[in-house]
Amino acid sequence: MIPFSLLAGALMLLLVGATDAALSGYQINCGATSEQVAGNVTWVPDGPFVHGGEAAQLGSPGVMPMLSSLRYFPDASARKHCYVVPAERHARYLVRTTYYYGGFDGGRAPPVFDQAIDGTRWSAVDTAAAYARGLATYYEAVVETAGKELSVCLARSRDTAPGRSPFISALEVVPLEASVYSAVNFTAYALSTVARHSFGRGGAIVGYPGDRFNRYWEPYGDGSIPVVESQASVATEAFWNKPPEAVFRQGLTASRSKSLDLQWPPAPLPAASYYLALYFQDNRAPSALSWRVFDVAVNGQLFFAGLNVSTAGSMVYGAAWPLSGQTRITLTPAPDSPVGPVINAAELMMMVPLGGRTHPRDVIGMEALARGFLNPPSDWRGDPCLPKPHGLVSPATKIHLQDNLTNYRVGGSISDHIANLTAVSSIWLVGNNLTGPIPDMSPLHHLASLHLEDNGLTGSLPESLGSLTRLEELSVQNNNLQGTIPSSIRNRAIGDISFRFVYTPGNNLS
Repeated sequence: MIPFSLLAGALMLLLVGATDAALSGYQINCGATSEQVAGNVTWVPDGPFVHGGEAAQLGSPGVMPMLSSLRYFPDASARKHCYVVPAERHARYLVRTTYYYGGFDGGRAPPVFDQAIDGTRWSAVDTAAAYARGLATYYEAVVETAGKELSVCLARSRDTAPGRSPFISALEVVPLEASVYSAVNFTAYALSTVARHSFGRGGAIVGYPGDRFNRYWEPYGDGSIPVVESQASVATEAFWNKPPEAVFRQGLTASRSKSLDLQWPPAPLPAASYYLALYFQDNRAPSALSWRVFDVAVNGQLFFAGLNVSTAGSMVYGAAWPLSGQTRITLTPAPDSPVGPVINAAELMMMVPLGGRTHPRDVIGMEALARGFLNPPSDWRGDPCLPKPHGLVSPATKIHLQDNLTNYRVGGSISDHIANLTAVSSIWLVGNNLTGPIPDMSPLHHLASLHLEDNGLTGSLPESLGSLTRLEELSVQNNNLQGTIPSSIRNRAIGDISFRFVYTPGNNLS
């Protein structure tokens, strides 16, 4: 996975924001205590979106206000730490996480950890190289939500050194229009941005005027390829991806009959499938001759033949395009083209297979179950399907509530909503302070293991537990249960050698 630090801009400019109108969605300033306004972007404190963690204020001089605070997560017992943001179901969002270490924990280099989005591992977060150059690092993804919330989680990994804590400086969640990156099957993939460049432009990274999603377009060009200035504006509403008009104002070109050969992006790519979008415009004043025709090839493979570029602009794209190593884009003019080829901008995104989301019904059930607890674990936020080794769920179709809720001293009661976890196969609520009755679990047809021992549960054993044909383990010892053991459970304990039923010591069951 390539970190988006390929696009890490100067620290002073990274989060300014330069949209023409106020952004929709959420721009979250992690660790902040009050709103901050930069340009037309209002950054809000992160309190409503996260549980747990500690806020830190950085003493770095000259740092943008949105990078002057962060939230870090020192609780090493939690498997993940999640921000949960309201969303529309089946809507598409651009998600950007920003990290500026600032030495908040007294270390010399930032910690390394993982980030996940809606239950899918997104990437490792390794910001050391950028921080050594005084830069922040940001990562960007595009994802389509399954439910009414979107979760972005941080988690320790094998590369997280003992005593180090995941942290985050800013989180942005911006809704996208349905046409943007629409060639991707977002029920199977998310997109992780690798590079987004405006060719021929100088300066630093900013959110371009006219980019309603505040996407960052990095300048690209080393002076070795001629640059042209556009003489006509482009109506970008006609483009599926809604690029800002400003990226068409400059471009790279070659003279008539000459090919334009561009090594882009600058860094080698890991072998994967990518979404690639290229943007073009004839820079001359509109006329009968304001057109260019050329072929587009990627690593010697034809990407688009006979592209006719006019002053109105053009976009070509490829979804699931296989790339690896250094990538070369070649524009070869048609023999009768009056001028050479031109290219104005490009986007490249890795296609990340979704890790198996939890069904929204089960996410809702987990949230309702947590609301019944007095002190639920801090990592019970967001999609519980964070991938191994961090997850509560593996695979996505089978929920396991095991060691994450064992000996956690959780109080409260077991919500009736546990019956909504129809994919659950294991429930271990051992060694807590749970009280009240055992709710009906008859809809849990996949349940194979139920451990409720060492709590303060009262009432009787539900008859329905004996009807769960896949149930092999039922342990309720050391509670305050009373009454008669249901015949369905007693008969299974006697006649089914694969069924293990433990109810003593404790209880008053007969």
